Amino acid sequence: MASGFATWDVETSSSAVRSNATLLCTPLMGTTVDQMMIEMRKAKEIGADVVEIRLDCLRSFNPTEDLKALIKQSTLPTLVTYRPIWEGGQYEGDEEKRQDALRLAMEFGADYIDVELQVAYDFNQSIAGKKPDNFKVIVSSHNFHNTPSLEAIGNLVARIQATGADIVKIATTALDITDVARMFHITVHSQIPIIGIVMGEKGLISRLLTPKFGGYLTYGALEAGAISAPGQPTAKDLLDLYNFRLIKPDTKVYGIIGKPVYHSKSPLLFNESFKKLGLNAVYVHLLVDDVVKFFNAYSSPDFAGYSCTIPHKEVVLQCMDEIDHVAKKIAAVNNLVRKPDGKFKAYNTDYIGAISAIEDALRGTNGTIPSAVSPLAGKLFVILGAGGAGKSLAYGAKEKGARVVVANRTFERAVDLAGKVGGKALRLEEARYFHPEEGMILANCTSMGMKPKIDEAPITKDALKHYSLVFDAIYTPKDTRLLREARETGCIIVYGTEMLIRQGFEQWKNFTGLPAPEDLFRELMLRHS
Repeated sequence: MASGFATWDVETSSSAVRSNATLLCTPLMGTTVDQMMIEMRKAKEIGADVVEIRLDCLRSFNPTEDLKALIKQSTLPTLVTYRPIWEGGQYEGDEEKRQDALRLAMEFGADYIDVELQVAYDFNQSIAGKKPDNFKVIVSSHNFHNTPSLEAIGNLVARIQATGADIVKIATTALDITDVARMFHITVHSQIPIIGIVMGEKGLISRLLTPKFGGYLTYGALEAGAISAPGQPTAKDLLDLYNFRLIKPDTKVYGIIGKPVYHSKSPLLFNESFKKLGLNAVYVHLLVDDVVKFFNAYSSPDFAGYSCTIPHKEVVLQCMDEIDHVAKKIAAVNNLVRKPDGKFKAYNTDYIGAISAIEDALRGTNGTIPSAVSPLAGKLFVILGAGGAGKSLAYGAKEKGARVVVANRTFERAVDLAGKVGGKALRLEEARYFHPEEGMILANCTSMGMKPKIDEAPITKDALKHYSLVFDAIYTPKDTRLLREARETGCIIVYGTEMLIRQGFEQWKNFTGLPAPEDLFRELMLRHS
């Protein structure tokens, strides 16, 4: 099967090489000049292109001395911002003094200054004929409430251009991830340099995919706790996790759809593998509320495939053009692939990953000794949870000859799933007292024990003594309370990370048409677990 992938040049696997001209700007949020100087050095070490000097963060500010020190001693190009409180900043003083400081920054050699649309026309008039060569004025507009219509954003761009801006900057707020699609449309068609940011967690891809859609610059924080706007990633994550330097207009986009989603380690596995193998692709986190709305908004062929996690594994079926025969039986999917004709086909790789991991643990192998008869044959296999993962495990266990029991908080869902696999249904609380025989298999497919609620467990420690093996689909944290207590009870345990890795092998094959880099996946998971 041909992969259909463009590849980067071999040397582009080096982090020092870039495939795009989009700048990475790191805001300096120190409250003193000395702190900002330290931050400047850190920004250069990380690999930023520009530093944004946020004058409004300084507790005390002497314009002449401080600007001269910050600009003249910076080893990176400087963008000076003095954001007033009425535009989301911290400055509350005299407006003329604020603008005087920005003009002084220009005189001292700043490469950029950022001025707000509300005052931009008069400000630009005041520096007309005085601008140094290569100095640029960014005129910005911030909307902390929503993202307007495509027409409204287009009109805003025209208004900003009319002030004499060298670079247009628009920052809106994402109420839904589909809001970002409108910003992408604006940036990719802009005739002048533009910075288009959609703030908030749901707007993350506006920052990650800036190079793909023609953005002039994006912002990356020095540290997670030092962001200058909601939803801002760290510079380190942009560069090392998402391969920001390697993203180009023709880069294929993959990602994980879910809610919550930022706990997922899939971007780490896929992006490092894309880079090592030279594939022109990126894999991102996608915080999605409404999958139908999402698929309607991102219809470009460059959005080439997705992993799918809770709570969308079932509802996303309605967006698919074709469903793999196994996934159709399970009625839940976790892998969505755009075919060459533009249509989407859905697969379920969860059941392969989980069941093979459980079988190998029972055999005491890592998959090296195949057997015609599954060690699950005849076993009583208790599944906690009747969602997408629970369906996958129920189907897989039945196919291997196990007797299936499904326990769920909503009993009707347990009854429905158990009926489809010829099993027995329980209420979740009943699973604590269910032990008709010894040596049973337990699979937790609920979210109980997932970060941040790591002290939870779906079943008591005392009940675990009736099981020979316990599997937990959760992988954040890797060692859940359930698995710790199962290990203490003497059970064989199987981590959710093993399911993640193995189902990832199948997803990689479906995405790329290439064999999965299994050793690399395992190395990465071990290194970052």
